[in-house]
Amino acid sequence: MTVSIYRVLSDKGEGGKLVTVFPDVEGNLQARAAGAGAPLSVFVEFSSLSEVALRVFTPVKEKGSSDSAALAALTHLRPNLLDVAEVQMGDETLPAQLCGGEWLLRQGVPEVKEIAANLSSIGLGAEPCWSSSLGRPNLVVEVSDLNTLDAFTPHAEAISAVNRATGTTGLILLTAGGPGRADLSFRAFGPLKGFLEDAASSNMLACAVGVLGAWGRLPADTNLLRASQRMPGQPARLSVQFGQVEGGEEVWVGGAAVPLA
Repeated sequence: MTVSIYRVLSDKGEGGKLVTVFPDVEGNLQARAAGAGAPLSVFVEFSSLSEVALRVFTPVKEKGSSDSAALAALTHLRPNLLDVAEVQMGDETLPAQLCGGEWLLRQGVPEVKEIAANLSSIGLGAEPCWSSSLGRPNLVVEVSDLNTLDAFTPHAEAISAVNRATGTTGLILLTAGGPGRADLSFRAFGPLKGFLEDAASSNMLACAVGVLGAWGRLPADTNLLRASQRMPGQPARLSVQFGQVEGGEEVWVGGAAVPLA
C-alpha cells in the first residue's frame, strides 16, 4: 500500500512536523516506523465515515497519541470521511471537525487560575502569570512583544525549578499578534515532560487560549484565531476555534497537513 509523508502545521512550507502515514497495520510496526525517515509515523488501524483508530510511533517506541499524527491521518483519509469524526489513539478518543479545509481536534476546557511566580531565574520580570490545565497544569506567562518572545533563551534546569515552585509541568510564553497576520504568538517548553521546547503543541496552545478567555481578551466578533508557534528554526502555524461554555472556553486546535511530493 502507498505510504505518504505529510508536513503538519508548517508555516509557509517550513517547520511544523513531518509525519509518515501508513494505511495499514501489517507486519512489525516499530520496524516500519524506524525506517520511515520521519520523527512520527501513524498507522491506520480502522476507519469508517465517522471513526478512525490510529497507532502512533516514533522511530524508537510507540507513542500513545499525537495531534500532529492525527491531523496527517485525517487529511490522508479525507475523501472517505464526513466533516466530523472521532479519532481513537491509545487510551484517548478525540472529536475532530473540518473547518475551512483544516482538521481541528477538541482539546477541552482549560482550568485557569491566576498565580504568583518568581521568573527572575529564567530572565523574565513581573509579567502576569497563570496556571492553565488540560490534565497537566502549565505556567502561562505573557511577554511584552514578539522580539522578547523570540529572544528568550530556555534553560532546562531553570524552567524546571520554576515549574516545581508553581506546581506546573510546562511553560508557555505568549504575546499578541505575530507574523503573517497571526492573532497570537507563543513558545512552549517542557523539561519536566521530557522535552526542552516543542515545535507544534496543540495542547499547550489550548491552555494559552484558555488564559486569554479568562483575561477577557478573546475577540467577540469571531470564534477563530491563527497562532504562530516560534521555536527557533522550526516555525509552526496553528488554527484555533473557541466557544464559551460552562466553566470557561472550549478549545479546538488543528491546522494544515500538506503531502510532500
